[in-house]
Amino acid sequence: MAKKTMKVIIPIVVIVIIFLIIYGSFSGTYNKMVAMDEGVKSAWSQVENQYQRRYDLIPNLVETVKGYASHESQTFTDIATARASAGGVMQMSDELLDDPEAFARFQEAQSTLGGALQRLLVVTENYPELQANQNFMALQDQLEGTENRISVERKRFNEQVQSYNSYIRSFPKAIIANMSGFEQKSYFKAADAAQSAPEVKF
Repeated sequence: MAKKTMKVIIPIVVIVIIFLIIYGSFSGTYNKMVAMDEGVKSAWSQVENQYQRRYDLIPNLVETVKGYASHESQTFTDIATARASAGGVMQMSDELLDDPEAFARFQEAQSTLGGALQRLLVVTENYPELQANQNFMALQDQLEGTENRISVERKRFNEQVQSYNSYIRSFPKAIIANMSGFEQKSYFKAADAAQSAPEVKF
């Protein structure tokens, strides 16, 4: 009787042990994916914060430049249009990280705004009095610092995305990722000239 009982219990114990091993592996991998996903979102929020900082600096910068170069109307129109476009996507949540098209629109809007800002800065080179203005110099310093931080945060974001994407694509983690809805994130493409930080030189 005891032998029969043992024959029944042993397979059950083995099955339970195998189940616990699989469950432990699954839950550990899943939790790691969650943590890495949150890391990507956190890095992205820092990118957005710096873009928001630049976005907020532009009105003061434009107003200061207008005081010395009021006839540069096309430049002001371009930057106002670009800023409005960027503002339209600025408030998007981190859900855009799972939407490549929305992510591309965000990048395009920021690229356009960066290009318009670059043209504004080029215009100011023709106004020596503006370059000596204390308020303008302070805004220049803030803008330069912000552009540098944007570059740094984009790099950190891409590093987080690379780690996350590599993790969820490796086997057998890819199976768990597919089952749990973890998808690859888009990289921030900063190769275009328009995406590089505007040079603030006077």
